[in-house]
Amino acid sequence: MTFLDIAFTGGSVFDGSGAAPIRTDVGVIGEKIVTVGIDEVNALIGEHTRVVDLNGKMLLPGIIDAHVHPIEAGLERLGCDLSELWTRAEYLDAIRSYVTSHPDTEWILGGGWQMAAFAEGFPLAADLDAICDDRPMAISNRDHHSTWVNTEALRRAGITRETPDPVDGTIERDEHGNPTGTLHEGARMLVLGLAPDPSREFMYEALMSAQSYLHAFGITAWQDALLGDYGNHSSEEVYVYREALERGDLKARVNGAIWWDRTRGEEQIPELESVISDFQEGDFKLTTVKIMQDGVVENRTAAMSAPYLKNGCNCGEAADTGISFIERESLHRIATHFDRTGVQLHFHAIGDRGVAECIDAVAAAREVNGDTGRTHQIAHLQLVHPDDLPRFAEHRVAANMQPLWASYDPQMVELNMPLIGDDRVNWQYPFQSILSRGGQLVAGSDWPVTTADPWLCMHVAVNRQHPTQHPDHNERVFVPGERLTLGEALRAYTRGGAEINGWRDDLGEIAPGFTADLVVVDRDPFALPVSEISQTRTVETFSRGRSVYRADN
Repeated sequence: MTFLDIAFTGGSVFDGSGAAPIRTDVGVIGEKIVTVGIDEVNALIGEHTRVVDLNGKMLLPGIIDAHVHPIEAGLERLGCDLSELWTRAEYLDAIRSYVTSHPDTEWILGGGWQMAAFAEGFPLAADLDAICDDRPMAISNRDHHSTWVNTEALRRAGITRETPDPVDGTIERDEHGNPTGTLHEGARMLVLGLAPDPSREFMYEALMSAQSYLHAFGITAWQDALLGDYGNHSSEEVYVYREALERGDLKARVNGAIWWDRTRGEEQIPELESVISDFQEGDFKLTTVKIMQDGVVENRTAAMSAPYLKNGCNCGEAADTGISFIERESLHRIATHFDRTGVQLHFHAIGDRGVAECIDAVAAAREVNGDTGRTHQIAHLQLVHPDDLPRFAEHRVAANMQPLWASYDPQMVELNMPLIGDDRVNWQYPFQSILSRGGQLVAGSDWPVTTADPWLCMHVAVNRQHPTQHPDHNERVFVPGERLTLGEALRAYTRGGAEINGWRDDLGEIAPGFTADLVVVDRDPFALPVSEISQTRTVETFSRGRSVYRADN
C-alpha cells in the first residue's frame, strides 16, 4: 500500500466549484491530489504522512491571479515604493528618504502614488524639485497610466511648452502651456524611454521577491498580464522567467501575455508569434497577447461613447471622449488573426466604448473563423454599456475583474464620478450582471496597481465597499445590485483562473488527479459574516504538493 505524503483533516474544503465548503478530508501523494473523503484519507495515513489538522480552518485550491505584474511590482518594492502610503506628505517623506539613501543612483524611479492625494489628481514637478533638482525623477502612479516627474526629467526629455501632446497621451500644463510635472499614457514614454532598463539580475531579484509576496497570499499561479517593451521594462522579462524555471526557482504556474506595441502596426505579428512559439509547454508558457485599447477615466483617456463632463456637467466638449489606441478595422484584423492561430487576446478596456470595441473585435473574429474554441478576455471593465452585458456570453468573452476598484474610494468619488456623471455611475464594474447573463468571471489584482491580497479584493466584490479598517472605507454600498456571493468571487479566483489560462484539467479544483496547489487559511469565511471576509489570512501555501509559504505563527 502506498501511503499519503500529506493528509488534510478536520476542516472545511472549498473545491473550486463555487459551492459552499463541505466537511471532508484530502490526501496528497507527490504532486497530486489522490483522494477526497474522510474514510478514504484515514485509510491511507501512514507513519510518515504529514497530517495537517485544519481544526476549523479551510482548505481551498491555490488562488490564481489572472491579471498581475509581478516583475514590475517586485521592481517597485525594490525601488522608491509608495504603494503602502496614502497622502502627499507621506509620499514626499518617502521620496526624500529614498533619494538620501541612494546618493549614487542617477535616475530616481518608483511608483505607487494615488491621484486622489493631489489637487485635481495631478502632482507637480516643483514638489520633486525641492527634494532633488539635479537627478531625473520619474515615479508612476498606482495604475501606471500617469507618471510624476521633476524638472530635470522634463529637461532631459526636451519637454517644453512647445512640445505637442503625443497621439496616445497628454502632458499636464499650466495656464501658460508649461508642463507641470504629470505625464499621461504615451507622454510618459518621453521620459521613461530615457531611463535605464533594469538589469536582468535585478529583474530576477524582483521576480523572486514578488513570488514570495504572492505565495504569502496563497497565490500559486498567475497570468503575467504584460510582458514586453512597455514603460521602462523590456522583453527581458520573458527570459527572466525562463531562467527562474531552469534554475528551479519558479515555484508557480505562469501564463504570460505578450505586449502589443500600440505605436506599431500589424507588421509586429510575426515577431510576437516567434517568441510565443518558444514557450508553449511547462510551468511558464505564452498563450496570450495583451492589447491596451484605451486608458483610464481619471485622466480622461478611457474611451467613452459620450463626452466626459466638466465640473459635473456636459459643457459641450463633444470631442472629449477619450482615446482608442487601435482603430476599429485594424483591431478586427488583429483579433481575427490571433483567434485563428489559437492565441488568446487579453484586452485592457476601461471606458464603455473601449469595452464595446473589444467585444466587436472578438465578434468579427468569430464571424470569420467560426468557433475556434478560444475564450478571449477583457480586463478592468469599469464602464460597460447595458446593451453590451449579454454580449460577453454571446461571444464567449470572459470578464477579467479587478474587484477592489468597485467601491466609493477617494479616486472614484473625487476623480471619476465628476467626469462620468450620475447616469453612468451604475454602469461600473457590472460583475453580477455579466455573470447572471451567462458570462464567465475570472479575477485578478492588477498588482502593483492595487494590493495582491485576494481576500481584500473578494471582500469588495461581495460587499461593494472596503472594510471598515481600510483607509478607503466609505459607508455607502457601491452599485449594490452588482454584488457577488463569496462562492462566486472565490470561484473566479480559483476555477475561473484555471479555465482562462488553459489549466482546466489540472488546477483550480480539489479532486483526485488535480495538482496539489493548495492553500490553508485561518478560518472558514463562509461561516462568518461577509463583513469579515478581508480578515482571512493564509496559514500555509502548497505548490505541487510542496510547502512554499508558512505563516510564522
